[in-house]
Amino acid sequence: MSESTSKLETARDASRTTVGAGLWTRPVQALARKAGITINGDQPGDIQVYDRRFFRRSLLGGSLAFGEAYMDGWWDAERLDECLYRLLSINADNHYPTLSAMMVKLRALLFNLQAASRAFQVGEAHYDIGNDFFRAMLDQRMVYTCGYWPYAHTLDEAQEHKLELVCRKLDLKPGQRVLDIGCGWGSFARYAAEHYDVHVTGLTISKEQAELARAECRGLPVEIRLQDYRDCNDTFDHIVSLGMFEHVGYKNYGEYMDVARRCLSDDGLFLLHTIGKYTPTLKTDPWIARYIFPNGQIPALRFITRAIERRFVLEDLHNFGPDYDRTLMAWYRNFHAAWPQFSEQYGERFYRMWKYYLSSCAAAFRTRELQLWQFVLSKHGVASGYRRPAY
Repeated sequence: MSESTSKLETARDASRTTVGAGLWTRPVQALARKAGITINGDQPGDIQVYDRRFFRRSLLGGSLAFGEAYMDGWWDAERLDECLYRLLSINADNHYPTLSAMMVKLRALLFNLQAASRAFQVGEAHYDIGNDFFRAMLDQRMVYTCGYWPYAHTLDEAQEHKLELVCRKLDLKPGQRVLDIGCGWGSFARYAAEHYDVHVTGLTISKEQAELARAECRGLPVEIRLQDYRDCNDTFDHIVSLGMFEHVGYKNYGEYMDVARRCLSDDGLFLLHTIGKYTPTLKTDPWIARYIFPNGQIPALRFITRAIERRFVLEDLHNFGPDYDRTLMAWYRNFHAAWPQFSEQYGERFYRMWKYYLSSCAAAFRTRELQLWQFVLSKHGVASGYRRPAY
């Protein structure tokens, strides 16, 4: 008997065992059917249950427990991204509100989870887990944000096209000074310095990122600082922020924009690249908050525009959210292919956690609940009018 056949039989046995426990199984099965999923079915997006406790745990604990049950090996799906896409398409987590989801929202309302005193927590929890690990998963430039795919065929091309698009939108000129808020491993800083002869100052809250970014940018006009954005007081010709705003928090959006305005020259441009939510709520997925991005919060458009008002002129808004689905699945394939070299170091539970993270995020962009926005902002308006450059 093959391993896959054995697992399927185990799943069916678990399902038969729980037939009498309809209090837990029937609501879960009904919700799955609504999403076009069959428990222990034979389609790639179907859920295979390996532990009968899965039903009760998922029903009572919602998305947090559902993800934890996957990490613990209680269930699986051949195409995890497809399974999660179907569930997200029907807003499955909203059918049975849970205490964990309410507590995450309540904490966001009552506390400033992204205060300066907590700024470095996400760096330690997520970005510092290992540069070699991220190098294996990402493209050759180690860009940990959405690629730009209209004319790309590979992840490397998509990320290079994104960096080039950003440089063109800012209309970079030789000798200009650029601030990169949330510089990651220095991918934008290196690209802009090499191709546009600008000086870049990058800010990160990750020690591992800062160390590698300095090494990658050695010999270039690039300065990498281990510094919170609130502590920056220099003036720059342009500002760019790629995939950092998701860590700012709605209580700090105004201060973030004040810092950007303070650091931007009067005739400069500020490009803000961020994930955004279709639904204008403060809700944060409790599983993501606990296991992937502590203190993270995806902004809704209305909260960003409120923070922009009276501080910046909105010159351009570009949405290419579907490209993030493709980017995440490319990361997933790289991660899966490279896993044998990391399995002993990180362990099986981490492997399942990371699979769930990448697949669930890809699914969220596929439903269009998550978007990817690039804002181009100026302090006083571009006198002759801003025109988005062609790529």
